[in-house]
Parts: sequence; C-alpha cells; structure tokens
Amino acid sequence: MRLILLGPPGAGKGTQANWLAERYKIAQLSTGDMLREAVAKQTAIGLKARDIMARGELVPDDLVIGIIADRIQQPDAKNGFILDGFPRTVAQADALEKLLESLGMNLDAVVALIVDEAILVRRIETRASEMQAKGQAVRTDDNPETLRSRIAAYRALTEPLIDYYRRKGSLRTVDGMEPIGQVSAAIGRQLAAAKAESAKKRPTYGAPKIVKKTSRKAVPRRAGLRKAKKASKPARKAKRKPLKAKKKSKGRKAAARRKK
Repeated sequence: MRLILLGPPGAGKGTQANWLAERYKIAQLSTGDMLREAVAKQTAIGLKARDIMARGELVPDDLVIGIIADRIQQPDAKNGFILDGFPRTVAQADALEKLLESLGMNLDAVVALIVDEAILVRRIETRASEMQAKGQAVRTDDNPETLRSRIAAYRALTEPLIDYYRRKGSLRTVDGMEPIGQVSAAIGRQLAAAKAESAKKRPTYGAPKIVKKTSRKAVPRRAGLRKAKKASKPARKAKRKPLKAKKKSKGRKAAARRKK
C-alpha cells in the first residue's frame, strides 16, 4: 500500500498517518525525518543537503527525490509507505511519479482531508486562550497568525495537487472535520474501494480458446474456384502442345513441296 495524505495544517494528517502505518504495516515517511537521517548517516546526498540547510536554504527537489528513492527501497518499506509532507508542489508530484515509474511502483491512493479552515483557526485560538488562562506557555504551532500563514502557503503551493491527482484518477476525499475515529474509518473505506477498483482494472486471462479445424466442405466458394483454376491450367497447356506440333508438321510439308 503506497499512499499520500493531503490537507492543510491542522487537518490531522499526522494522526491519520500514524494510524495508517499501524493498520497496514507500512512505513511512515516524513521528508524532515528522512533528511535528518541522511545527514546523520553522512550519505552523499545527506552531505549535500547538510551544507544547503546550514546556509538556511531550501533543499532542492532533486536531492529530496534522491533521499526518497533510497528510503522507499529499504526493508521496512517493502509492504508500502505513506508519504508525510511530500509532495508539496505539482513539480514535486511530477518528479515523484517519474521516480516510482523507474522503480516499477505506483501509488495506490491519494487521500485528501477536507476541512473548514475557519474552524481550524478558531480551534487554535480557543486552545491558545485556554493554555494562557492556565498559565501555560502557548506553543508556537498554536499561534493563530502562524496557522493562517501556513494555510495561505498550503493554498498557493499544495492545494493544486488535489486537482492534479483527481485528473489522474487516484484522489480520494474524506471529511476531516469528523471525530478522529470516524475519519480513520472513512479513510479505510476509501482505500478498500480503491483496491477493489484497481483489481477490476487488472487484465484477466481465461482458458485458451480452442480453434476447430475447418473441413474441406467449409472452404469458401472463391477459394474453391481458385483451386479449380489452378487444377485446370495443366490441362490447357496439354491441349496447346498438339496444336504447336500440327503447325510444325504443316510447315515441313510445304517446304518439301517447294523442293520438288
């Protein structure tokens, strides 16, 4: 099972990704974790990424794809994987598709969590005010302004992927505003439906057809006529030979008379 989860910040992708990894025994792959792991192992790609991140720059797509290519071929991803945080743009989705094709793989489904962004912001505001009332420090990701800016970035860069995968026929949508358990159940139903549709598209091979030999009587009329013509040719040639012989004999008699 190879999956991608789409949805704006705060939609619950991380929670559902954890559930999917447990449910289907697949690897949960986060681009951030993969980058840090590659840097820690000091792989060739990891060293390049380390220098770029040290400069405070974004890691180019080709390096991220290279890290994903190495990661999805590891033993724990044999049963499949769920990509968390990638792709974020249509260009990254194109690069991912080419990578999977080169490895003989394909995506089983892309699940988009559909949420009401205004409600998400209100939830963050409520949670932040509750934490302040208790005298607790508000986390940076519980800042409504931060969430609004992240949602705006999602709309500009990542939301076009919904249409991208819809055109390819791999998109599945789920109401992300339902309780966590109901969202998980809905994702499970969508994946079961995707698996059933994929099975229908596979070619089926039945028993070979037995071709009966046609008898001579079943030969078409035209074919029979052609055979008859071929058979008659020698007979016509045989008739022509005596005629040629007669002509030659007449010629000899006339020559003999002239000599006399």
